[in-house]
Amino acid sequence: MMDFYKGKKVLVTGHTGFKGTWMCHVLLQAGAEVIGYALEPPTDPSLFALSNIREKITSIIGDIRDLGHLKEVFATYQPEIVIHMAAQPIVRDSYKEPVYTYEVNVMGTVNICECVRLNSCVKSFLNVTTDKVYENREWEWGYRENEPLDGFDPYSNSKSCSELVTHSYKNSFYCDMQVAVSTARAGNVIGGGDFANDRIVPDCVCAAMKHEDIIVRNPHSTRPFQHVLEPVLAYLMICQKQYEDRQYEGYYNVGPDEADCVTTERLVNIFCELWGENQSWVNQYDGGPHEANFLKLDCSKLKATFGWKPRWNFETAMKKTVEWSKIYEAGGDLVGCLNRQIQEFVS
Repeated sequence: MMDFYKGKKVLVTGHTGFKGTWMCHVLLQAGAEVIGYALEPPTDPSLFALSNIREKITSIIGDIRDLGHLKEVFATYQPEIVIHMAAQPIVRDSYKEPVYTYEVNVMGTVNICECVRLNSCVKSFLNVTTDKVYENREWEWGYRENEPLDGFDPYSNSKSCSELVTHSYKNSFYCDMQVAVSTARAGNVIGGGDFANDRIVPDCVCAAMKHEDIIVRNPHSTRPFQHVLEPVLAYLMICQKQYEDRQYEGYYNVGPDEADCVTTERLVNIFCELWGENQSWVNQYDGGPHEANFLKLDCSKLKATFGWKPRWNFETAMKKTVEWSKIYEAGGDLVGCLNRQIQEFVS
């Protein structure tokens, strides 16, 4: 798969974020010509800044809501592959800023879809959404791609809308064009360099580095956790396969095996064990807004279509996350660790 991307022009929206930065590093290792479009990094510190990737790609700072700017970027760089990851991704932030969340996640998708419509250079387009797009009934089995879309909170719902926007453009315009289009619905990701607020693993790392107890809001909530490289490589696989044959375009869940759908309690216990230094956590519900207690994906379609399967289980993913975080704490070679983990994953 890595050979396919050599010399390909790939536009990545949201490239300054945690997941986007990992995506850019993988594409660089594959020899792609990477064009990034995003706001400045959403956190300080940020993996984007720490990994010194800005000088190695074409990094364009812009707002996904700015259709005019996006049109200029598409016209100038003529990307062959577009991977749309720009978003307001935090559930709790979506309660604080619902209008902004919808503007970014819905109209941002409209703008990207419109640019794809207007530029015949694009042969493969992937819209990355979330496992939270589904109407969550808190049932025990995984959601499949044909389940109803109806996210509960503004973030989840805006991503459901993003899916519907993509479906509409696909039906209305792309069927008469030479562009293959898919959406990918991924579960929660972990990995080195995530500094986002209100996420459990960054909270764990932050507390550990301060030698404080980890505050856990809901130890019994269950989520599908996977290393960030799992969905990143899956996205690249989907983009390649549909580029080569449009029969592969569609809607795909990207998540871990059932054994890696873990409770928050298990997650923090494994983190504390790997971190060492007598790290501990406390249960402290803060009365925040609604978030789903139980959510997992059925990834049978991805496995059956492409022969895909997860490479790193949850314990390995957490080990790699702690490894990077320890190097960060010690002021070590972060980029070397990141590139080494990519090589270990793809080899």
